[in-house]
Amino acid sequence: MIAVTRLNGSTIFVNALLIEVIEETPDTLLTLTTGKKFMVREKATDVISSMQTYLQAIGVNAATIKSVQSEGP
Repeated sequence: MIAVTRLNGSTIFVNALLIEVIEETPDTLLTLTTGKKFMVREKATDVISSMQTYLQAIGVNAATIKSVQSEGP
Protein backbone atom coordinates (compact mmCIF):
# COMPACT_ATOMS: atom_id res chain seq x y z
CA MET A 1 0.00 0.00 0.00
CA ILE A 2 1.16 3.54 -0.71
CA ALA A 3 -0.05 6.72 0.97
CA VAL A 4 -1.48 9.48 -1.22
CA THR A 5 -3.29 12.71 -0.40
CA ARG A 6 -6.75 13.47 -1.76
CA LEU A 7 -7.47 17.00 -2.94
CA ASN A 8 -9.34 17.68 0.34
CA GLY A 9 -6.14 16.93 2.32
CA SER A 10 -7.11 13.52 3.67
CA THR A 11 -4.62 10.67 3.38
CA ILE A 12 -5.67 7.39 1.80
CA PHE A 13 -3.73 4.20 1.25
CA VAL A 14 -3.92 2.61 -2.19
CA ASN A 15 -2.84 -0.87 -3.22
CA ALA A 16 0.04 -0.07 -5.58
CA LEU A 17 -0.48 -3.35 -7.42
CA LEU A 18 -3.93 -2.18 -8.53
CA ILE A 19 -2.84 1.12 -10.11
CA GLU A 20 -3.32 0.79 -13.85
CA VAL A 21 -3.08 4.39 -15.12
CA ILE A 22 -1.66 7.62 -13.70
CA GLU A 23 -2.66 10.86 -15.45
CA GLU A 24 -1.85 14.51 -14.73
CA THR A 25 -4.83 16.61 -15.86
CA PRO A 26 -3.26 18.91 -14.18
CA ASP A 27 -4.27 17.18 -10.91
CA THR A 28 -3.07 13.60 -10.68
CA LEU A 29 -5.71 10.99 -11.42
CA LEU A 30 -5.11 7.37 -10.37
CA THR A 31 -7.20 4.74 -12.11
CA LEU A 32 -7.21 1.29 -10.53
CA THR A 33 -7.75 -2.02 -12.30
CA THR A 34 -11.11 -2.14 -10.48
CA GLY A 35 -12.25 1.00 -12.31
CA LYS A 36 -12.12 3.22 -9.21
CA LYS A 37 -10.53 6.63 -9.72
CA PHE A 38 -8.83 8.92 -7.20
CA MET A 39 -7.66 12.52 -7.63
CA VAL A 40 -4.55 13.11 -5.53
CA ARG A 41 -2.23 16.01 -4.74
CA GLU A 42 1.03 14.15 -5.48
CA LYS A 43 2.64 14.47 -8.89
CA ALA A 44 2.70 11.35 -11.09
CA THR A 45 6.47 11.02 -10.64
CA ASP A 46 6.02 10.98 -6.84
CA VAL A 47 3.35 8.28 -7.06
CA ILE A 48 5.58 6.20 -9.34
CA SER A 49 8.49 6.61 -6.94
CA SER A 50 6.28 5.45 -4.05
CA MET A 51 5.17 2.46 -6.13
CA GLN A 52 8.77 1.52 -6.92
CA THR A 53 9.75 1.76 -3.25
CA TYR A 54 6.79 -0.41 -2.27
CA LEU A 55 7.57 -3.02 -4.94
CA GLN A 56 11.19 -3.18 -3.80
CA ALA A 57 10.05 -3.57 -0.19
CA ILE A 58 7.93 -6.60 -1.04
CA GLY A 59 10.67 -8.13 -3.21
CA VAL A 60 9.01 -7.81 -6.62
CA ASN A 61 12.17 -6.48 -8.27
CA ALA A 62 14.31 -9.26 -6.80
CA ALA A 63 11.88 -11.89 -8.07
CA THR A 64 11.86 -10.32 -11.53
CA ILE A 65 15.66 -10.13 -11.69
CA LYS A 66 16.02 -13.71 -10.46
CA SER A 67 13.55 -15.00 -13.03
CA VAL A 68 15.29 -13.17 -15.89
CA GLN A 69 18.70 -14.48 -14.76
CA SER A 70 17.43 -18.05 -14.57
CA GLU A 71 16.15 -17.87 -18.17
CA GLY A 72 19.65 -16.96 -19.36
CA PRO A 73 21.07 -17.60 -22.82
